[in-house]
Parts: sequence; structure tokens; C-alpha cells
Amino acid sequence: MKRMMLIFGLVLTMAILSACGSGGPKDEHENHKNHEQHNSESKETSQSLDWDVQSFSFKDQNEAEFGLEDLKGKVWMANFIFTNCTTVCPPMTAHMAKLQGMAKEEKVDVEFVSFSIDPKRDNADALKKFGENYDADFSNWHFLGGYEEKQIEQLARDSFKTPVVADPNSDQFIHASAFFLVDKEGKVVSRYDGVENTPYEEIIADMKNRLKK
Repeated sequence: MKRMMLIFGLVLTMAILSACGSGGPKDEHENHKNHEQHNSESKETSQSLDWDVQSFSFKDQNEAEFGLEDLKGKVWMANFIFTNCTTVCPPMTAHMAKLQGMAKEEKVDVEFVSFSIDPKRDNADALKKFGENYDADFSNWHFLGGYEEKQIEQLARDSFKTPVVADPNSDQFIHASAFFLVDKEGKVVSRYDGVENTPYEEIIADMKNRLKK
């Protein structure tokens, strides 16, 4: 009995640690589910937080310098993506695009920032093409790259309390599938599901409240 429990535990652990897969449709569906299991953000309710975002200065989809100083005094939404992602990044980016559209309609003056976790592949052209695929408005949505993997791993870990881990068996990554709301003071104040059941109205309301402060 103990042996069976041990085997079951090992199998479950392997499933949970699966990264974004690059197999066929069935494999992608299973990897998507495993990815959600690994990232508790995908199944939890929105959370109130208080984390300082460390200073950064990277390059956007136009190869222009963009960093925390450019976001000073602004409310912004962040997420972590990579253009070669085959599972959670497409729906995350589609949800972010919807939020950008809703914010524009309601005249909510916020910024959107998508950090690439695969900077070796995601140059400015790749990031721009990726954003264009979702009709991103680049006037206030910044797709960032131009750094070393260690830099984005540190930023994700220290500022957003989330891991970025390369899958040694593929070209995919394990990363957060959440949206992070940052206030005018540069603090991560809330985290939301970015893949399924994204609370659009709640996020817009929280953005409005943060803009008033």
C-alpha cells in the first residue's frame, strides 16, 4: 500500500511540474491543465498584496528603453508571457487585450506591461508581431525584452513573488498565469486569474479605485 501511495505521489508531482507543452492538441490541453495546477493563481480568488516592484529598465517592442521610471505615478497591469508559448500565453494575452479595450472605453488611464520570459528568442520584432496578433494598442501596452534570463527570473521572484523556470526538456517555460495590478507607488497590490474566469469588471473597478488614491 505504501509503495502504491509513493508511486501515485511521484506521478502527481510530475504532472504538477509540467511546463507549457509543445505537443499536439491533446498534449497542449493536458499541459494547460497541469500548468494551472502548478500556478495556484489560476484557481484562486483575487488577492490583495503589498509588494514593491524593484527598479528595471528594459526595451519594448520598438526597441525603446522603458522602465519603472516611465510608470512612476501610474497604475499598471503586468503579466509574464513568451511568444513561443503554446498554452496559457495566448488566452492570457487575449484577456489582457479585452481589459485594454474595456479600460479605453471607460476612460481608465492605465498602462499594460507584458514581460517576456524568453528574451533570447523574443526580440523586438517578435514581441511586436505577437502584440499585433491580439490588436494590442502599443500606446499604453508595452511588451518588454532586451535582458538576460536571470534578470527576468529575479524580477519575477523578488517583485511578483512568482517563479520563472525553463523546462529542460523543451523550449517552454513554467511561469505565472496571473495578472498583477501595480499602484502609483510601484507596489503590486492585487493578483487575478489571467487564464480562466478573469474578473474583468473587478479589475476595472480596482483600477479606478487605485487611480483615485
